[in-house]
Amino acid sequence: MHGLATNGALWRNVIEQLAPISRCVAIDLPAHGGSQARKDASVSGMADAVAELCDGLGLGQVDLIGNDTGGAVGQIFAARHPERLRSLTLTNCDTEGNFPPPGFAPIVETARRGELAPVLVAIAGDPAQWPAGPLAVGYQDPAGVPEDVWRAYYTPAGGTLERALDFERILAALDPADLSAAQSGLAALTVPTLIVWGTADEAFGVKWAQELQALIPGARDVIEVDGGKLFFPEERPADLVPHLRRFWNR
Repeated sequence: MHGLATNGALWRNVIEQLAPISRCVAIDLPAHGGSQARKDASVSGMADAVAELCDGLGLGQVDLIGNDTGGAVGQIFAARHPERLRSLTLTNCDTEGNFPPPGFAPIVETARRGELAPVLVAIAGDPAQWPAGPLAVGYQDPAGVPEDVWRAYYTPAGGTLERALDFERILAALDPADLSAAQSGLAALTVPTLIVWGTADEAFGVKWAQELQALIPGARDVIEVDGGKLFFPEERPADLVPHLRRFWNR
């Protein structure tokens, strides 16, 4: 599961290496990628969408992986449906006490004022901005991201005013209470949990990985990816895939 403003394409490089050993499903969360918006724009609503996807595909237990806001969705899903998990893997993501991160608060406030959608449309309509746009902070080398990937991210979020308004609703609906409500379930979660964390992420420092490790009984050691930023699973899949193979014993 991806986070805000990306989509399932985030996992393309990881999937390429894992497909020979496992069926891989990369969801486009509501109002991202090819998915339509839902009436419930909250992260709790997104967790419901993940459960519906699992039902629709006839999936039993899954190995769930989350990044960025997708990690928050994954924590809510895990707290609600521990029986549906074979394992949980969290990379740099929102956590209790850091949801949304303080540096992201001005964007959330802009969305709540109804002023973000036109900005998203302007960014999506100007490819020259993409490598230096709001997602660039998540990469060590934004210039190395292919243009078609930037397009896959920015166009669904701002390609039309309607899509931009849907995305704006998601940001405006971000509520720390949604993740707080999952804490008791996570504190009882014995499902094997792997935490792999980039050390150079400005929004999600390593201390938040350690908080997750302390909270979740099934969590193993925190594996640090030296110099990795938010989107290291896309940018540096070789720093995630071997850990997943060992964790899954495949």
